[in-house]
Amino acid sequence: MGKGGQSNAPLLSSKAQEAADKATHWKSPYNPKDPSVKIPSVGEIKAAIPKHCFERSYVKSLYYTARDTAWAVGCVYVTSQILSTDIPSEPADIALWALGWATYAFAMGTIMFGPWILAHECGHGAFSPNQNFNDFFGFIMHQIVLVPYFAWQYSHAKHHRRCNHLVDGESHVPSGKEDVGLRENNERFSYLAIMHEAFGDSGFAAFRLGFYLLAGYPIYLLGWGSTGKLAHDGTPLGDKIADHYRPGSPMFPGKVYYKILLSTVTQFSLIGALLYAGQFHYGHLAVFLWYWAPYAWVNAWLVIYTWLQHTDASVPHYGNDEWTWVKGALSTIDRPYYIFDFFHHRIGSTHVCHHLFHELPWHNAYEATDALKAFLEPKGLYNYDPTPFPLAMWRIAHECHYVNGRDGVQYYQKLADVPLSKDLKKE
Repeated sequence: MGKGGQSNAPLLSSKAQEAADKATHWKSPYNPKDPSVKIPSVGEIKAAIPKHCFERSYVKSLYYTARDTAWAVGCVYVTSQILSTDIPSEPADIALWALGWATYAFAMGTIMFGPWILAHECGHGAFSPNQNFNDFFGFIMHQIVLVPYFAWQYSHAKHHRRCNHLVDGESHVPSGKEDVGLRENNERFSYLAIMHEAFGDSGFAAFRLGFYLLAGYPIYLLGWGSTGKLAHDGTPLGDKIADHYRPGSPMFPGKVYYKILLSTVTQFSLIGALLYAGQFHYGHLAVFLWYWAPYAWVNAWLVIYTWLQHTDASVPHYGNDEWTWVKGALSTIDRPYYIFDFFHHRIGSTHVCHHLFHELPWHNAYEATDALKAFLEPKGLYNYDPTPFPLAMWRIAHECHYVNGRDGVQYYQKLADVPLSKDLKKE
């Protein structure tokens, strides 16, 4: 008992909780405001990686392509032998039918994200030493899952060039106060801030997760969210939409006009073929079950990886006055993805290496990551969050909502720390 007969239990409980939070809540070891931290050059970092890790291989790339294709064909074949696209009549059979197709959608979507990653490697030139060879295979693998290959190749290259840049970044560029509906005085005036107030912190986090996983990638391709603030020529976008489909989109210079057109025409031709197949041959339900449901999982996996690779409340983002290419690349986070590493070519657990050296092929990235970790970790410059990725997603959905400005060093802020509006406060 404490002084005056009061129990110390609440205090001890609070301290125990604080210790538990520190043990389970990862924090980046890098502090950009610490003058004692010296950022190595690209050459110094590259020297830490064995030279053979940079060697690209036709044989290995085609092997992984064939492996992923075999998994996909096998998944379709097994499912076709077990499930029918016709809805059963009995309630119990309907439940089993729905569970079966949901399992197929997850399995096929998980498998097909493997070729997605291989196409992404093609875009970076890491698939083989010949870029025409890379573009041929990358175009096929990306267009199959409705990714406009050349458009995404261009925007993703910018993401690598300007990673964690607050103004000229690309993909998952942090929202500002005004973007989430806050005025400078923290008054909530627009939909996201008001929605957070209405739903509560966990309800808002659940909404963000569901919305991002289901619609985040199509919205990004359409230029309605997560893009940078500048056009390809460095001028402010303003109210212009930087989508991935128009050859004249402000995202693209004129030199890639016909490549963008080819990607767009091919993508919409495939969508037309799917609609035609549903209308005149197989039925829209069958097309949904076989294609669109797994496609949704492919998109969800993409959002999971790209969101978690660059987002945490302890990882800095930089304005023009602070940003350097090495700082941006080192702001990437590696995480464990367990069995999904096998299907997804370790893209999430070797992503620091990938951002530093995108030309290094994925099949050598594990060895290269071990070397990078040995070099960077003693300097406090290697980000590895051991938190299981579903828990990390939930934490980030709670904590990473906006930044306070577009210059200097900025960290994500959370809406839960913003005072409630006076008229909505609980009495």
